[in-house]
Amino acid sequence: MTSSVPIPLIRGRHRRSETLPRGHKPSWLRVRAPGSPDYLRLKRLMRTLSLNTVCEEANCPNIGECWTQGTATFMILGDICTRSCGYCNVVHGTPQAIDTKEPDRIAAAVATLGLQHVVITSVDRDDIHDGGSGIFAATISAIRRQSPQCRIEVLIPDFSGRTNDLYTVLNAAPNILNHNIETVERLYRVARPGGRYSRALDLLKKSHRYHPSIPTKSGVMVGLGESHEELFITMNNVREAGCGILTIGQYLRPSIAHLPVARYYHPDEFQMLQEHASGLGFRHVESGPLVRSSYHAHEQANAAELSSASCSA
Repeated sequence: MTSSVPIPLIRGRHRRSETLPRGHKPSWLRVRAPGSPDYLRLKRLMRTLSLNTVCEEANCPNIGECWTQGTATFMILGDICTRSCGYCNVVHGTPQAIDTKEPDRIAAAVATLGLQHVVITSVDRDDIHDGGSGIFAATISAIRRQSPQCRIEVLIPDFSGRTNDLYTVLNAAPNILNHNIETVERLYRVARPGGRYSRALDLLKKSHRYHPSIPTKSGVMVGLGESHEELFITMNNVREAGCGILTIGQYLRPSIAHLPVARYYHPDEFQMLQEHASGLGFRHVESGPLVRSSYHAHEQANAAELSSASCSA
């Protein structure tokens, strides 16, 4: 068993562009730099359509693999967040006005790429009355019109706990609703000061109760200073909220302005965490050093559907 590690509270922030000193990461965290023709094609399309991806904004280590496969997670509502989480590389500040034409551009990109599974996420927009839920719904509808065969997964913010905004998204009928718990309850104050652990769980519960046919999904990072015991409690809380899909991945510090990595988990630990979570009854668990919420999202959804069909048989 591991013991918890205290995390120093960051009082100020450096510019996001400041990078970390070169250090030694474990061999299992090394990835090849992106640059394949498919990756470059998708990058050009994003710029042509003036779209943002969380793959770029969050410095995702899997960007080369996912973009080479022609898949991406689109980030709507701009690229500036009204919150400043200690682990996130997305820029914090005052966002620009809502772009009401963005849903149609997202739909055009999905159609051009011929995607069978798309993930839509966003920055937090505490500056607008509905938190962006209306644009989420409009994006889902726009994709449905142009690509009716495409499965749509949304990774939503907490909408400051407003139930009506959650229902706006659910009424648009996404195929999967994801809201990440991110970390254990003890670390919320320093890692996710704008969020609330109980509010995240409440969102998952409300989603499952309001529209039980839409699977719910959540994800947690490790390496921020949590203990195994705290992770077990968090997994159980998320499962009791009705969540069926869980992702577990290593936290990687984006810059010196962000929370430090307390430690790197060994692949064997990820296997142990996966086995523990599976024992709690999750339909599918994706656990590994480079796993992110949207990593292999298509395969995650397929596995969850197969598991559900097997349980119903």
